[in-house]
Amino acid sequence: MRKIYITAASLILLNVISPAVQAQKKPAESATDKKVDALIAKMTLEEKVGQMTEVTSDVVSKTNAPDHELDADKLKEAIMKYHVGSILNVTGHAYSREHWYDVISTIQKAADQDRLKIPVIYGIDAIHGVTYTVGSTLFPQEIAVAATFNRDIAHKAGEITAYETRASYIPWNYSPVLDLGKSALWPRIYETFGEDPYLVKTMGAAIIKGYQGNDVGDKYHVAACMKHYLGYSFPLSGKDRTPAWIPDRYMREYFLPSFAEAVKAGAKTLMINSGEINGVPVHASKYLLTDVLRGELHFDGIAVTDWRDIQYLHDRHHVAATQKDAVMIAVNAGVDMSMVPYDYTFFTYLVELVKEGKVPMTRINEAVHRILKVKYELGLFERPVGNPTDYPKFGSEEYRLASVQAANEAITLLKNNNNVLPLKKDMKVLVTGPTANTMRSLDGGWSYTWQGDESDKFAANKNTILEAIQQKIGKNNVSYEAGAGFDSLQNIDEAVNAAKKADVIVLCLGELSYTENVGNIEDLNLPPAQIQLAQALAKTGKPVILVLAEGRPRIVTDAEKLSAATLMAYLPGNEGGDAIASVLFGDVNPSGKLPITYPRFPNALNNYYRKNLENGNPDDKHGYNPLYEFGTGLSYTTFSYNNLHVSKPELKDNETLTITVDVKNTGQIEGKESVLLYTSQQYASIAPDTKRLRAYDKISLKPGETKTVSFKITPKDLAFVNDISKTVTEAGEFKIMVGDQTQSFNYVSASTVPSRTGKL
Repeated sequence: MRKIYITAASLILLNVISPAVQAQKKPAESATDKKVDALIAKMTLEEKVGQMTEVTSDVVSKTNAPDHELDADKLKEAIMKYHVGSILNVTGHAYSREHWYDVISTIQKAADQDRLKIPVIYGIDAIHGVTYTVGSTLFPQEIAVAATFNRDIAHKAGEITAYETRASYIPWNYSPVLDLGKSALWPRIYETFGEDPYLVKTMGAAIIKGYQGNDVGDKYHVAACMKHYLGYSFPLSGKDRTPAWIPDRYMREYFLPSFAEAVKAGAKTLMINSGEINGVPVHASKYLLTDVLRGELHFDGIAVTDWRDIQYLHDRHHVAATQKDAVMIAVNAGVDMSMVPYDYTFFTYLVELVKEGKVPMTRINEAVHRILKVKYELGLFERPVGNPTDYPKFGSEEYRLASVQAANEAITLLKNNNNVLPLKKDMKVLVTGPTANTMRSLDGGWSYTWQGDESDKFAANKNTILEAIQQKIGKNNVSYEAGAGFDSLQNIDEAVNAAKKADVIVLCLGELSYTENVGNIEDLNLPPAQIQLAQALAKTGKPVILVLAEGRPRIVTDAEKLSAATLMAYLPGNEGGDAIASVLFGDVNPSGKLPITYPRFPNALNNYYRKNLENGNPDDKHGYNPLYEFGTGLSYTTFSYNNLHVSKPELKDNETLTITVDVKNTGQIEGKESVLLYTSQQYASIAPDTKRLRAYDKISLKPGETKTVSFKITPKDLAFVNDISKTVTEAGEFKIMVGDQTQSFNYVSASTVPSRTGKL
C-alpha cells in the first residue's frame, strides 16, 4: 500500500529531478562539518533521534502554576532520557527578559548534564518583532512591511527583531513567512509579503539577511526559518490547513521563487507546509522535501515540521495507517526535526523504525548533521545563553522610531476625493468604529499571545487610533462613540448624533486579531453591522474618512463608496495608531502601495497578474474589476513619469537591458514614491500573465525635484515555467511599463525556439 502511495505522489507532481541535479557533487566539508561528524561518531541512536525531537515548553513546565515555572523532573526526563534537541513556544503569555533568562539558562544547564553536553536550540515565532517578550519592539505585520516597497525597512526590522530575540536568549526565529498571499480569504495573508512572487522573494531575502547578518553566530543575530514550504497559502477553500490543488508548473512559477531566493540568501532552517497538495501531504512528499528542496534548491539546513504535523499524517490526512507509519513516511521523505510537540512518541517510534531497518541510519545521520551544524553555526556550544548586559538597545527609542518609520511608509492612501486629506488640526473630529480603540486591530495575531488577544493589556502604553488622534489634536477636538462592534451594532444613534456635531468622521473598520484556523471565515464581506454604521454616518452629510485596520482585504465596497477618503492601515503594529494619526493630519505624507489586489466583490478574487482574457472576450461584462489594484497608493503630492528609456531594442542571451525613467515631484510638498517596473510578454507557449512586477525602488523627492531611476533586466528575469515544468525565456516581444510610461523591446535568443504562436 505504501508503495502505491509513493508512486501516486510522484505522478501527481509529474516533473522528476533532472539527471544533472542527480549527479551533483557533494560540497567539500567545512571545519564545522568535521566537528559535527566527530560528534555524530560518538552518539548513540537514541541521542541522535533525541536531536530530531522538538517539544513545546508545556512538556517541561509545571501545570496550573499561576506564573510559568519549569518543572525540574520533567526537564530532566526530556534531556537525560530523551536527549531532546529543541524546545519551542511559550506557556500562557509573553515573558519578561528576566524570566526568559531563567527559562533558557535552566534548560541549557540541564543539557550540560547530558553525556555529550549538546545545547538545546530554542525556537519562537518572532514574526513582527519579539512577540513573546514584554517591552519589545513590535513592527507592522509582513503585509504592511511589503506595502512600504522598501527593502531597507524589511532588513532593519529583521536586524532589530534578531537583536531583541537574542536579548531574550533565543537563537531561532520561525520567520519569515514566504507564502504567496494569493487568496484573500486565507486567514494568514497578513503574515505574507503579498501576492506578487517578486515582491515576496525580495522582501523575504531582505528580512532574512537582517535576521542572520554576516555572522549568524554572533550575539545579535538568529537563525531564520523560511515557512511554510510549499504552497501552504493557496487552499481551495481559503481555510487554513485545508487541501490545495496546485499543478507542478504553477507551483514552480508562483510559489517556489521566494524559497529559492531565501536559500540563496542563506536561510538556515525551513518549516514545512501543514497542508496537502493534490492529495499528498507535504510532510509525506519526498518529491518536495528531497528532490526539489535538497536536489534543486540545494538547501542544506534544518527542515522542521509544523505543529503535530507528522501525527496528522495519520489523524487528519489518513495516508499513514498508524502513528509509527507516519514517522517512517515523514522521516524518509526528508523531515529532519519533528515539532511533536506534546510527548515523546516520535522518539520512541523512530528508534524502533531504525532498529527494524525501515528508516536507514544514513537518513538519521543526515538529519542530525543538519541540526548540529546549525547549533555550531549559532555559537550555542560556546555560548548557550547570552549575557543580559549585552543588549542595552532592547525596547529603545531608536528601535521604536524604526517601527514608526515602517508604519508611516506602510499606510496606504487609496482614495482622497477633493483632497479632503490631510485634515486640519483645529477640526472637530468624531472617531468611531470597532477598530478605533483597541490595540488588537493594530497588532493582529502573534502579538504577546498566539491570537493577539492580550494586546490591549501588554501594549497599554501605546496609542490606539483614538488615543493617537486625541494626542495629535487635543481631546477637546475629539469625540468618540463605538457605533458598532465587529459583528453587531452598539450605540449607533449616539454615533450619528455625535457625527452631526463634528466637522469630519474618522470611521475605523476592520477585524479583531486572529491567526491560523481561528481566523477562518465563511464570508469575505465585512460583517453587516460595520457597513450599516458607515451608511448611517454617511447620511449626516459629513465627510467620512474610512480607515481599514485588517489582516486581509475584507469586502467593504458598500462602505467605501460612501467615503471621502480611504486609508488602508493593514496591521501596522504598536506604533500604528500614531502613524495613522500622522497621515490623517499631514505630519506624514503617505507613500504605501497595495501589495495585494483589493477585491470589489467576494467572488471576484483575481490577482493582478491574471491571464489577459478580457480583451479576448468582448461579451464578458464581468472581467477584472477590483476595488483597488495591486500597486495602488496615493500621496499628498503628485508625481510625473517621463522619458522611459530602454538601452537597446533587442536583448540577447547573456546581455543586460538597462531601463531608466525620470520621476518628478510636481506637487508642493516632499514625498516618497515607489517606482514599480512591470513587464508583459505579448505571446508565449504558455498563456502569458497580463503583467508581472520585475523591479521596484523607493525614492524621496522634494517639490520640483526630478530623479532618474535605473533598473536592469536580464533574460532570466523574463523567464516563466512552461508546460513541462522547465524554466525558459522564450524569444518574442516584451512590453515594459513604469507609471504611465510604456516601451517595447524584443528578446532574441539562439538557445530558445519561437513560441508556439510563431511569434519571435
